[in-house]
Amino acid sequence: MLDRRSFMVRATLASFAAGFAPRMAFARAATDRRFVFIIQRGAADGLGTIMPAGDPAFAAIRAPFLAEATEGAKLDGTFVLHPALANAATLYRQRRALFVHAVASPYRDRSHFDGQNVLETGGAQAFQAKDGWLNRLLGLLPHDRARAIAVSATVPAALRGAQEVASYAPSLMPDASEDLLQRVTQLYQGDQQLHGLWAEALETRQLAGELAQDGGRNAAATGTLAARLLLPADGARVAMIETGGWDTHSAQKGRLAAQLKGLDAMIAALQSGLGDAWSDTLVLVATEFGRTVAINGTGGTDHGTGAAAMLLGGGVKGGRVLSDWPGLAPRSLYEGRDLKPTMRLDDLIAGAVAEHFALDPARTAATLFPLVGQRAPLTGLVT
Repeated sequence: MLDRRSFMVRATLASFAAGFAPRMAFARAATDRRFVFIIQRGAADGLGTIMPAGDPAFAAIRAPFLAEATEGAKLDGTFVLHPALANAATLYRQRRALFVHAVASPYRDRSHFDGQNVLETGGAQAFQAKDGWLNRLLGLLPHDRARAIAVSATVPAALRGAQEVASYAPSLMPDASEDLLQRVTQLYQGDQQLHGLWAEALETRQLAGELAQDGGRNAAATGTLAARLLLPADGARVAMIETGGWDTHSAQKGRLAAQLKGLDAMIAALQSGLGDAWSDTLVLVATEFGRTVAINGTGGTDHGTGAAAMLLGGGVKGGRVLSDWPGLAPRSLYEGRDLKPTMRLDDLIAGAVAEHFALDPARTAATLFPLVGQRAPLTGLVT
C-alpha cells in the first residue's frame, strides 16, 4: 500500500511527462524472455479477422465481407487472414504466427465489463478473482529488484495482485526542465524513502523517452514505445497493451479494417524495435468474447461467444491455424447465433507462457487459473 508521501512522488512524476499516454503496463523479471499481452477491448470479431472462407455457410452469412476474404492471405483450406494484417501474414509465412479460432474464456454472457474481468483475472466467472493472471505469472518468474509498472492512470485488472505494481501516467502538462528534475533530486538526496522512489521514477521516465511525449498517438508509435521499454537489459520483461474500439455494432467493414491495420502496425513496430530480442519475445492477442455470426441491420455484428486469438513471436511454432472448427451451419452455432467455442483460452494462455518461460505447465495453469477447474494446457505452441 502506498503512503501519502509515496503517492505524492508518483503524482509529481505523472505531471512531468507530457503528451498522450498509451495504456500499457510493464513488469520486470530476471529473464531474457519477453511477453506482451495485447487485449482487444470491445470484443473483436474473430470471424472477420481470421475468416473461415472455406466453411460452406460463410459466403451466405458474411456476404458483405467476401472481398476481404478474396484479398486476404490464405492460411489453409479453411481460413483466410484479413488483408489489413499484412505483417501478421508475413509472420505466418515465416511460421512465427499461430492463430487460434473458436476459442473463449469460461465467460458465456455478453457484458464487456464482465467478460473483460474474466479474461484479465482468469476466474471462472466475473469478479470471482480479485487479482489478475498476469500478476500471478510474475510470481512464477525469476524475481528482479524492480516492481511492475503500469503506464496508465489505473493498473489493469490483469496486473493487480500480490506482486507490487506502480503506476506511471503521463499527462498533458508541459514537460519539466532537466534543471528542475536535478533540483528535486538534490532535495530528496537525504531522504531514505523518497530518494529511492524518485530514482525509480526518473528511470521510468527515461525509459519512456520521447515517444511518451508526442509519438504515442498511434498504434505504431505505441509498439515502438513498448519495444523501447522491453529492449534494455534492465528493462521490462512483461508488458500489457490495452487497445479499444473493437465493438463494431455498425459499419464494421471499414472500422474493423482500420482496427486491424493499427494492430498490425503496432506488432510490426514492436518487432522492428526489439530487433534480435524478437527471437525471445512472445505476443498474445486476445479479446473478451466474439461477435455474432450474422450481420445486423447496420452492417455490424453484435456481442457473441467464440472468438479468435493470436500468438506471434520469434519462438512461436506458427504457420498454422489451431482450431477444432465447429462450423457455421445453424445447428452448429452456440445458442443459434454465435460461433461455438471449442477451445479454452485459459488452456492456450497457460500452455503458451509455460513453454515460453520454461515453466511447469500444470503448475502454471494452477497458478494462473486456480478457479477454472479442470485444466489441460495446450502444448507445442512455442519453442
